[in-house]
Amino acid sequence: MRSSPDTLRFAFQPVVNLTTGGIAALEVLARPEAGDVLAEARRDPELDARLAVSAVRAAVRTKALLPLHVNVFAGTLADLGGLRLLHDAVRAVGRLPWEVTVDICPPYTHVPQRAFLDAVAGLRGEGFRVSADGVGDGDLPLRLLADIAPDLLKLDASLLARPAAVRAMRTLADGLGALLCVEGVETETQCATAVSAGAQLAQGELFAPPARLPVTDVYVPPRSDGGGGAAAVGPGPSVREFLRPAALLPATASAGQVRALLTGSPEVSGVLLVDRAGVPVRSVHRSRFLLSMSGRYGHALYADRPAVKLGDPPRTVGIGATAWEVLDVVAVGERDRASDDVAVVDEYGRCLGVVRLADLLRALADSRVEEAAGLNPLTRLPGSDAITAEVDRWLADGRAFALSWLDIDHFKQVNDGAGFAAGDELIRSVGRALQAAASGTVRVGHIGGDDFLVLADPGELDALAAYVLDTPWQAGGRPVTLSLATVVCAPGSVTDHRAAAAALAPLKKAAKSLGGASWVLGRAGLTGHEVRRGVAPTASRAGCAVGEPGRG
Repeated sequence: MRSSPDTLRFAFQPVVNLTTGGIAALEVLARPEAGDVLAEARRDPELDARLAVSAVRAAVRTKALLPLHVNVFAGTLADLGGLRLLHDAVRAVGRLPWEVTVDICPPYTHVPQRAFLDAVAGLRGEGFRVSADGVGDGDLPLRLLADIAPDLLKLDASLLARPAAVRAMRTLADGLGALLCVEGVETETQCATAVSAGAQLAQGELFAPPARLPVTDVYVPPRSDGGGGAAAVGPGPSVREFLRPAALLPATASAGQVRALLTGSPEVSGVLLVDRAGVPVRSVHRSRFLLSMSGRYGHALYADRPAVKLGDPPRTVGIGATAWEVLDVVAVGERDRASDDVAVVDEYGRCLGVVRLADLLRALADSRVEEAAGLNPLTRLPGSDAITAEVDRWLADGRAFALSWLDIDHFKQVNDGAGFAAGDELIRSVGRALQAAASGTVRVGHIGGDDFLVLADPGELDALAAYVLDTPWQAGGRPVTLSLATVVCAPGSVTDHRAAAAALAPLKKAAKSLGGASWVLGRAGLTGHEVRRGVAPTASRAGCAVGEPGRG
């Protein structure tokens, strides 16, 4: 006997933001009372599409304001050429397509890929967001995953037993411009693994089980570390990390409708009024709006008036913005709007959610504490962990790079002859010179003692080497020289930062064997090296004093 979507019950499970601890969305799950309607839907695309429509209608009946996730089989999209039925249903119930994420579920075997990808493009054209579901425990090829370019990757919890795989998927997600979610999280240990591996979102019994009514609060274990991939080197974490659902109403809404939404939803800090395309036109701040309505004649004056009269111009940033860029937007506005939510929009200007200033300040403060803990106290430069992490990011991006090691020749003799204070000042001076010479993408790290690491694009090295090696260094009146060793790594020549460091080690030894300011350059995977600076020592120079060309 065939099942009908109308006889189904639906349950709601929150998608949790691991950075903010809030609910980012609700996944609507079919719960058949009899029969196996999901198995039927897998074979029947029309039934699967109707299930998605019923899921949206069930969510609307609960008056949930959160973005929704609905499940659809990959074969359904390929067979139907999209989900026009779902688009019409979403509009009919007063929601916007970009408030709905279509979770595309396996299997993918025997699904016509061209028809499937065309259908995914059609979903995007209608405004839906797209998620790849069950990654890691299904049959989704990596090539097809990259072609889908989803907004969200949902990993099976079984991958948490392989944290390296989760970290690799985070790198892939970053490259695709997607967020990473882990499903099926049941324990605090699994949650900690997901966080440390870089997942930004999660679902599972630990936070809240599926329930017939959407929950308004979830349990998120306290973070015991910096949050893995949440804090980024360079310009700061992406706003994707902090995205919260937006409370949206049409621009035609009355002040009374806004008031009803705010009083019925105490967790909502403000309302965005959007046009038919979903573009924010006015921002209504909770406290200022309710204060206006609570005056002696406030309700009588404003209740039936358009809410846009009581709103402010919205503050918006693109989905590719960083947390620091959001702070720039807040800083240039009126002081009394500092607590307003900032709308995050896609390339079409449509609202995808909001970010709150408190979330950003908390995360940025944490990242600065972590960054400060990793700085060398003498030079205030980052340590080796920051540089090697950046090496791995460049490798994941397929970028060529040059990794260099630099140190001060005969530094022990500098300390012994000129004193440790002069030695410390020399190290600080070299660090300042490296920072001054760094431009573009150059990253400088101090790994301890008189050793420094430099990561750069190969084309940026000549100027830096000339600036640092040509400087007349001295400590306590004694001349001092520096040694520089560089390994150039073409895409595919090394697998990770450890392999790059191993390729650099013999070049360091070769540079130390030369006299004067020296620079040796080699290429990963190739034998031999090029001497760009320095002279070969002679037997008569063996055991020379500090500042002379030989290496004691």
